[in-house]
Amino acid sequence: MCRPGPGWGPGGDAGVASRFAPAKLQTASPGNVGVITCNTKMKSSHQMRMICLFCVSFLSRDAQTRQLQDAVTNVEKHFGELCQIFAAYVRKTARLRDKADLLVNEINVYASTETPHLKQGLKNFADEFAKLQDYRQAEVERLEAKVVEPLKAYGTIVKMKRDDLKATLTARNREAKQLTQLERTRQRNPSDRHVISQAETELQRATMDATRTTRHLEETIDNFEKQKIKDIKTIFSEFITIEMLFHGKALEVYTAAYQNIQKIDEEEDLEVFRHSLYPQDYSSRLDIVRANSKSPLQRSLSAKCVSGTGQVLTCRLRKDHQTEDDDEEDEDLDVTEEEN
Repeated sequence: MCRPGPGWGPGGDAGVASRFAPAKLQTASPGNVGVITCNTKMKSSHQMRMICLFCVSFLSRDAQTRQLQDAVTNVEKHFGELCQIFAAYVRKTARLRDKADLLVNEINVYASTETPHLKQGLKNFADEFAKLQDYRQAEVERLEAKVVEPLKAYGTIVKMKRDDLKATLTARNREAKQLTQLERTRQRNPSDRHVISQAETELQRATMDATRTTRHLEETIDNFEKQKIKDIKTIFSEFITIEMLFHGKALEVYTAAYQNIQKIDEEEDLEVFRHSLYPQDYSSRLDIVRANSKSPLQRSLSAKCVSGTGQVLTCRLRKDHQTEDDDEEDEDLDVTEEEN
């Protein structure tokens, strides 16, 4: 009797009989799953040795195939999740761009109703903010092309790898079937060497085919794993680069927008507003407001200036009057001389 080594059973590296050819390979109790029984009446030790080697090879390739299948399943699961989340991220960014466009339109509409400096500052801000949305649109397009699409392509890649796995499993099932057929032939016709030899030949062909497909699967999965690692590096590097480019441009645009807002002259716009509110006596009211807004020191200096100006004017008036009196006296003297 030929039995697999330790660890073969429920939860171990087992399941060949139940998954590949349950009707052909003898399965016993749950603790003895996958037991392959050979004919105890075999007279050839060579036949016994060949069957045992086949069992070992069969179980080894089965464990390897399941490991490859798990690797493909893992990529299918997590790449699918990443693709969905990145796609949602891109959609959110596109919606943010749309909302920002609405904000730009509203700022322009509001700016047209305001005072000159505020109007100009808001329009400049809106222009910068609109420029930022152009950069955001470029971000959306790049993320779609460099991140989402490569992840989406793995849906097709995984499907192709599953087809390779299916071909390998089909070859394994054929191999297990030929083994069962050989055992049955030996039990029914132990003396018919021709039939037994023919069954052994079919088993060898099935084994060679299974080995070939397994080797092809190994090479395919190896390339798949290599490409997966390379693609992960490329995808995440592209994502980081795209985000850095956008946020770098965003910093420049926001800096310019901030400066435009800070350039708004509040006092000038306030004067324009007051002039529109009090068009007739705006100047006098403005002088009163300015006078009331002066400090006590400024008021005293203004008073001194006014007082000094008054004194100068008084001196000038007195001098003018004195000059006029002198002129009149000169005229009187001239008239007297003429009469004499």
